[in-house]
Amino acid sequence: MEPQLKVFTGRANQPLAQKISRHLELPLGDADMTNFADGEIRIKINENVRGSDVFVIQSTQPPADNLLELLLIIDALKRASAERVTAVIPYYGYARQDRKAEPRVPVSAKLVANLLVRSGADRILTMELHAEQIQGFFDIPVDHLYSTPIFIEHFPKGKTQNLVVVAPDPGRANRARGFARRLGSNIPIAIVDKRRPAPNQAEAVNVVGEVTGLDALIFDDMIDTASTLVAAASVLAKQGAKSISAVATHGILSGPAVNRIASSEIKEVIITDTINLAPKRKNEKIKVLSVSPLLAEAILRIHRGESVSSLFV
Repeated sequence: MEPQLKVFTGRANQPLAQKISRHLELPLGDADMTNFADGEIRIKINENVRGSDVFVIQSTQPPADNLLELLLIIDALKRASAERVTAVIPYYGYARQDRKAEPRVPVSAKLVANLLVRSGADRILTMELHAEQIQGFFDIPVDHLYSTPIFIEHFPKGKTQNLVVVAPDPGRANRARGFARRLGSNIPIAIVDKRRPAPNQAEAVNVVGEVTGLDALIFDDMIDTASTLVAAASVLAKQGAKSISAVATHGILSGPAVNRIASSEIKEVIITDTINLAPKRKNEKIKVLSVSPLLAEAILRIHRGESVSSLFV
């Protein structure tokens, strides 16, 4: 008999979990997630999960309580005899330190992977990792989705003739090229030559490729303080771009990000709801698309033992 599908969520992004639940036509699992008086997280699963195929939806952006809450939920489900627990992590936090780029620093992406496995996760479903090699940090199956299909649907076919897709730094060039190819076979790409003197600081120096008179679309995986994005937009404007827009999967939008975007040359920023956008972070330039249909489809396919590879685009 096929194990029963159950979906639980932590508190990091409940609106997204509710959308996924509606797509699946399943209620979210019954669980209490509260805090003790001293701030420690308290988890209690209120329904039988023995023998069930359980998916736990939780992004792990700061604060670190979001990550710890996910680990505790997984542990509670495994101790309640769930048959399989899949951690659905729309935004995989602590991913930017994925190697020892300098002495005496942690490899936090690997540490988080170890924590998830040791907590009892049997499988990981995530989206748009900061570096694709992070999949290799796990000794359990990882399904890595891309937001490209969501963004492609947003752009009407036949209205991309004057478009150039821009990678904000050389490390994003391959993904920008793939995105441009999906939008249209003849869409060119350009690359911003960027220097990063310190974390969360960026200096755009030059543009490799032609952008003069074209509608520039910056393609990135995340927007944190928006320093990279705004610096890229500034140099594109100086190079004669007709208009400047941006798409990014994860809208962290910390610190001065929203104000920077509001006062920049950027016409529109399109992000997804992998991270719940707080009301104070909303702005008329920022548009949010939902990844819930994609994640719901992936959950169903994993539960049924069907191929998920067609979603890896």
